[in-house]
Amino acid sequence: MLLLSNLLFRDNLVAPMNTDTLLELFQKGYRVTLGAASSAVEAVQDPQRTADEFSAIGTDWARLAEKLEVRGALTEKEARDFVEGVSSQLPEPLRNMSSSLHSPVVQSEPRTVTTVATPVVDTELKAEVESLTTELIAMRAEIESLKQQKD
Repeated sequence: MLLLSNLLFRDNLVAPMNTDTLLELFQKGYRVTLGAASSAVEAVQDPQRTADEFSAIGTDWARLAEKLEVRGALTEKEARDFVEGVSSQLPEPLRNMSSSLHSPVVQSEPRTVTTVATPVVDTELKAEVESLTTELIAMRAEIESLKQQKD
């Protein structure tokens, strides 16, 4: 956080504090962090290209912060677009439910929901487990008999 504040306050990138600039500071910090995370992922995928990009920046911290902020803003937009795309593909009842999560809900009394759980038995899986158990018992018996023969 200290490095981030140094990046933002050096060269007067952020003006003296008021509530608007504080919000802008947090937003910029969030975007720089997103950009750094995105750069880290990219560095794993293509280390040479990332090394070339960052070596071109050198120690110009303001330029680095600006680059990371731009990358973070792009990542944020892509994430929002992805979530909106996924939510638009939801069936109508789920879409209504997700939109109701964003609006306050007033309930007059608590609701009780009763559920009944029924065990699901996969007969094929159960038979395979029993077969493997039998095979394991036979292997153990064979190992024991080999140990006794050895002694």
